[in-house]
Amino acid sequence: MVNVIVAGYKGRMGSTAAQMVIDTPDFNLVGVYDARSQDKNLNEDDRFKGQDVPAFHSLDAIDTNATVWIDFTVPTAVYENATFALNHGISPVIGTTGMTDEQVSNLQALAKEKKVGGLIAPNFGISAVLLMQFAQQAAKYFPDVEIIEMHHDDKIDSPSGTAISTAKKIAEVRKPKLQGNPKATETLPGARGADYEGMRIHAVRLPGLVAHEEVMFGGPGEGLTIRQDSFDRISFMTGVKVAVEKVNQYHELFVGLEHLL
Repeated sequence: MVNVIVAGYKGRMGSTAAQMVIDTPDFNLVGVYDARSQDKNLNEDDRFKGQDVPAFHSLDAIDTNATVWIDFTVPTAVYENATFALNHGISPVIGTTGMTDEQVSNLQALAKEKKVGGLIAPNFGISAVLLMQFAQQAAKYFPDVEIIEMHHDDKIDSPSGTAISTAKKIAEVRKPKLQGNPKATETLPGARGADYEGMRIHAVRLPGLVAHEEVMFGGPGEGLTIRQDSFDRISFMTGVKVAVEKVNQYHELFVGLEHLL
């Protein structure tokens, strides 16, 4: 049995993760955490009637035998949460995006020091992981590229962690390149999107969306578009489950689900 605590259980992704742990025979939900909640037990949440799992709303109060910490919280809290988990020998499986490169590096150093495995995944969807890998391959032949990511209107950070990770993977095989007309101007500031080493990233936020991404490549006389769609949050749970099963086997913090596949 893998003992798991879920942080952010009041949110949509966190509650989905908690239900996944409950439904998985080899997993044991030993605690939930959400700083926004005053619940003392998970069964106080109408979605989890009948469950007897201690609920915490302060890091200092957490007392469990968890070996894995699933985090679907917010960018302002995830770094402190992950630091807490690593310092207590709990392997973090982080789906929260928005951390800086420096914060990620600090967590990786702490994981090595504590000899605790962990994972930060910009996206737990298998289709998103494949999209990033395919995009990296395509960028070797199509250096002109734009990324369009589309999410629900409650998402806080822009661009998405998946879009940034896609751009970073492309940048590994593509030299920085100024795309388009060098004399081009923006009638409205920001119309061309964010600039990452010359490639543009556009963020769409609309109700009804969940998580979607397109990577568009253009070349003389041809184009290539790679797209993935996550229509339901349950699609992310396959990747989360893999991470929970495997993360304790390691003694370092990885970035990207592909390292565990």
